[in-house]
Amino acid sequence: MSRGNLIIVSGPSGAGKSALVAGVLGTLAHIRFSVSYTTRAPRGTERDGIEYFFVDRDAFQSLIQEDALLEWAEVHDNYYGTSRKFVDDLLVQGEDVILDIDVQGAETIRRKRPDTVSVFVLPPSYDVLRERLERRSLDEGLVIRQRLKRACSEIRRYHEYDYLIVNRDLGDSIRELEAVISGNRCRRESRMESAKSVLATFGGTDAENP
Repeated sequence: MSRGNLIIVSGPSGAGKSALVAGVLGTLAHIRFSVSYTTRAPRGTERDGIEYFFVDRDAFQSLIQEDALLEWAEVHDNYYGTSRKFVDDLLVQGEDVILDIDVQGAETIRRKRPDTVSVFVLPPSYDVLRERLERRSLDEGLVIRQRLKRACSEIRRYHEYDYLIVNRDLGDSIRELEAVISGNRCRRESRMESAKSVLATFGGTDAENP
């Protein structure tokens, strides 16, 4: 069985990362969402163990001390972290694992796992991003301003990623992300085990023509 691919999706809050990830999870087989830990409170209809594992700060500190996190970061006064075991167990099973993660966490994972596939999601413009944040009605005005300020610094790091999606139309952007995932499944490195199985039917790599 071939090992799965680790895929990280980053971008400013409001760019549409969660919608894109949900879109590909609904259409592609053999891909799982990495459920992160966070100390922030649930938003809207978010459920524990589905969108996030919601824990308090003491529990999160214990995870850090136990080295149980592949990465962790403090964002908007809350902690977020990725379970190392959760991700690795799925990859070994041949499942792709996709993470919706901020640029700080993405940098840490790319450093630890250089073979990670990275995708950055840009909004069409500053005004569109502001409208999206305001339309969500999940945050107060001060928080929205903080998110917009952070977005200005985050988008300047798009060049660090393998792929770039400008999320003008959700349907088109989902198809682009699907293409990225499907394309990486076809890389030679991802198909080595399958190739060896095929070659074995021909007598192996050193066999003469049948």
